[in-house]
Amino acid sequence: QVQLVESGGGLVQAGGSLRLSCAASRSTFINSAMGWFRQAPGKEREFVATIRSGGSTYYTDSVKGRFTISRDNPKNTVFLQMNSLKPEDTALYYCAASTIYYTLSNRYRAESAYDYWGEGTQVTVSS
Repeated sequence: QVQLVESGGGLVQAGGSLRLSCAASRSTFINSAMGWFRQAPGKEREFVATIRSGGSTYYTDSVKGRFTISRDNPKNTVFLQMNSLKPEDTALYYCAASTIYYTLSNRYRAESAYDYWGEGTQVTVSS
């Protein structure tokens, strides 16, 4: 079992920055990948970013160059640094952990690749 607790959400003006944190109850290195997803009101949850156990990172196109996923293994924590925020980034952001190894990294863009989820942290970007 892995418990995930997100923090760092809040209200920020467009162009601002936020840093989300996801504290895991066991070593993040054990997980094959750690990811961030988000769900805006009235929309389906979507992939944002993922970091594999080897350190490779992948992003959805809309956040490339603005968001950075990273992790601190000794602290069992994964981060999502979000810069140049836009109103369309407003959503509930979820942290997820996958204990399943997939050869193809694209597999980690799907919710079904993850077996543990946090409860989410709200990010609101005002225009």
